[in-house]
Amino acid sequence: MSKRKPKFKRMPQFKTDEEMEKFLEQDLSDYLDPKYMVPLRFEFKPKDTQVNLRLSKGLLAAIKTRAAAEGMSYQKFIRMTLEHTVTRPERD
Repeated sequence: MSKRKPKFKRMPQFKTDEEMEKFLEQDLSDYLDPKYMVPLRFEFKPKDTQVNLRLSKGLLAAIKTRAAAEGMSYQKFIRMTLEHTVTRPERD
């Protein structure tokens, strides 16, 4: 027995925002193929304090390269790296 791949429906074209909003109220699992989904990161806390850092050109270039590979600005990449480092459990 071979498993058949589920066939996903094509997304319709909408003429108005109202049509699209009404469409989004339904279950969209027939339209969305999980293999095309990517995780997203959301930031909810306000950024209310500014920090200035001096970095070597090489380090900044490496940060910008990694940030671009992750699809984000280098400032956001630095902030997320700092948040990850300070929020992970301490090692003994």
